[in-house]
Amino acid sequence: MTDTTTNVPPRLTRLTFHGPLSEARAARLVERVSPGAGSVLDIGCGWGELLLHVLEAAPGATGTGVDLNGDDLARARADAEKRGLADRVTFAEESARDTTRDPADVVLCLGASHALSAAEPPHYTAEALRELRRLVRPGGRVVLGEGFWQRTPTSEELAAMWPDAHVGEHLYLGDLVDAAIAAGFRPLWVETASPEEWEEFESGYRSDVEEWLATFPDHPLAAETREKVDRQRNSWLRGYRSALGLAYLTLMPVA
Repeated sequence: MTDTTTNVPPRLTRLTFHGPLSEARAARLVERVSPGAGSVLDIGCGWGELLLHVLEAAPGATGTGVDLNGDDLARARADAEKRGLADRVTFAEESARDTTRDPADVVLCLGASHALSAAEPPHYTAEALRELRRLVRPGGRVVLGEGFWQRTPTSEELAAMWPDAHVGEHLYLGDLVDAAIAAGFRPLWVETASPEEWEEFESGYRSDVEEWLATFPDHPLAAETREKVDRQRNSWLRGYRSALGLAYLTLMPVA
């Protein structure tokens, strides 16, 4: 529902995961990585929903989520408390770059590889994979959610995307998998977000704010908020909608 108590644009209350990830796919990912998991590390965890799913599936496991967004971490801590997981998980507001966190049995990194490297795209992907190889224990599992080009975007699509978008910004799926192998992994599972998952995410990402704008069109924050959300939607519909994919790679380190 619209936030009428504080009368400010609400943020992402319609999303379970901060990305194009369905509950069904998340359940399959958890089923693959949770057996035998004693420790879980979530890089760029946001509100840590997948991390909490893994902990629920692995009752003996403990988890750590790191992120720089304090609001998301507060949501994560509140959700962990509600679900009886607060004593098994820590959410830390810190940078993942050059982290000194101990290696874990399961490492999650969904849409956050840039948090592990200072390199320019797409070079940060290879560096992030090397970091993930360092952060996973022998015999463990990594779940990497990473953008890739499904096809070469047109100049018109690039112009509609984020500032300075360019063809070399992402790898193609085969090159992404090759990069994982070069970093010392074997790809146990390669899958990609479906159009339905993308649409659920993109619409859910803006739905709260769209309702707020319809309810409070003359609010002092409305013009600024409207411009921002219209720009985001245009970037999706006229930019990356059919060009950008999101791969979910389940990886195992080579002994």
